[in-house]
Amino acid sequence: MLRYGRHFAWPQRPAADLGLVQILTNKLGVTEKQATGGADCIFNTAQQKMSKSDFTSLAKAVPGIDSMMAAAPKKEEKKGALRSAASLLGKGNSSLSTAASLAESFSQLGMSSGMVNAFIPIILDYVQEKGGEAVMNALQAVLK
Repeated sequence: MLRYGRHFAWPQRPAADLGLVQILTNKLGVTEKQATGGADCIFNTAQQKMSKSDFTSLAKAVPGIDSMMAAAPKKEEKKGALRSAASLLGKGNSSLSTAASLAESFSQLGMSSGMVNAFIPIILDYVQEKGGEAVMNALQAVLK
């Protein structure tokens, strides 16, 4: 596929050659910092919820995951109603708790909570391509 500049065309790299962060920025129109931080929030969540062997398989499938995970925003202290809602979510429904936690992290990166749902399928596709269906299924299970 060719991409046209002002007076010339240059080849565009196929998506398979792109890293996860670049795929996210290209598909979603987010900044590199948002793409890195959003992916890292998802991977940090996965690390907390996956078995050690499943996360090791995930880490092998995603090049540079360890260094990328350092970019996830740190949780700010929750206040008032938000703290109460988060604690209630955490007690009964782990998928709601996961969604609320990811939404909060994405908000700290300047993205809407809806962006979580845009990131997840792209990350799952990437993980399946790099690590296979079993690794993708393990990640998907903890993100539900």
